Amino acid sequence: MVTRADLHNDKVTGRPLLSLAQICSATPERISVCRPQLPSVRHIAGYLSRIDTSRRYSNHGALLLEFQDRLRATVRQQAHVAVAASGTAALAGAILATAGRAKPHKSLCLVPAYTFIGTVAAIEQCGFTPYFVDVDPTTWVIDAASCEQHRLLDQVGLVVPVAPYGRPVPQIDWVRFSQRTGIPVVIDGAAAFESLVSTPSAYLGVVPVAVSFHATKSFCTGEGGAVFCGDAELGQRTMRCLNFGYDLDRVCRTPSINGKMSEYHAAVGLAELDSWQEKLAAYGRVALRYRALSDGEHDGLHLAPSVASNYALLEAADVDHARAIVDTLSEMGIGHRKWYGAGAHRQPYCAAFGRDDVPVSESLAERLIGLPMSVDLAFADINDIMAAIRNCSHARHRHVSSQRPASISASA
Repeated sequence: MVTRADLHNDKVTGRPLLSLAQICSATPERISVCRPQLPSVRHIAGYLSRIDTSRRYSNHGALLLEFQDRLRATVRQQAHVAVAASGTAALAGAILATAGRAKPHKSLCLVPAYTFIGTVAAIEQCGFTPYFVDVDPTTWVIDAASCEQHRLLDQVGLVVPVAPYGRPVPQIDWVRFSQRTGIPVVIDGAAAFESLVSTPSAYLGVVPVAVSFHATKSFCTGEGGAVFCGDAELGQRTMRCLNFGYDLDRVCRTPSINGKMSEYHAAVGLAELDSWQEKLAAYGRVALRYRALSDGEHDGLHLAPSVASNYALLEAADVDHARAIVDTLSEMGIGHRKWYGAGAHRQPYCAAFGRDDVPVSESLAERLIGLPMSVDLAFADINDIMAAIRNCSHARHRHVSSQRPASISASA
């Protein structure tokens, strides 16, 4: 018999479900951690009128093809671009085009523990089982040499390095890894569009890179994504894998999903490209203000170009310091976010997946705090944010100093 609790509790955890009204009525932040700004109606209108004229709304219309061509030109290097309905779809399409669906004897995918859960979702869509490995403490990226020596390598059919917060993943190490092991590699570069544009020779090549154009990213179409690669055949396969396996003859020859971008999202993307340099400049002004207010006592502030422009990250000195900052920001109504949560390996759904010991990932997850960042973040708000951080840092320094043993006189 179905009870009232069955209707109102989560069937997996047994916990009460929140209604949409309850979620939306949560206490608003005085300073939002993320306030995306996409092109206005005025800037999109001309592209939308072309859709009205063509009456082509999806299935690789003229706007989508133009968007792909302009993205290709933006990276200023011979590149093949396949746009997608989302960053997750882009990653799944790239995996299917590169590795196909998982084979029973090669079903594991090495993936960093410190990543967003969307990486796991795409891997699973392609039949692979995630296996979590640790990241480098400096780059926050998994290491190709360590993966090559992994004890389970004979069961690995795919490796997905992640470009954390848009930090780029150089191609060369992973090209060599794939050549030596025969294992396909696909880079989850969700926020890495800027690094592809700025240094394509280092970060764009035969290993495909899947990026996200979600509203939270610096370059965005609301929802969307793309796969960038330097291999024409792989680019064509990716297009097929995002379109039911179809080429022009509508015959399915490959494993696939429906991951196509609509003409409406392509219209937003074209308008976004029109003002891309101005948007980057606006982000840059906000980053400069953050830097100007950093007093040098705490060097854990990460801003573009170290990370993508849509992030302002604070790396706390330790767990207690991080908790103090989070508590202070919350009390002041200042938005903040652990963008990757406790790490993908700590998500309840992922508890059954295998993993190495991942101390670096767990430390980063506890200490990296996302601060407010938007193109129009007010300087007065940045002043409040940095004042709160300075106060926490000063309090920590006083506490640490008070714990040191008093010096003993030489004459004692």
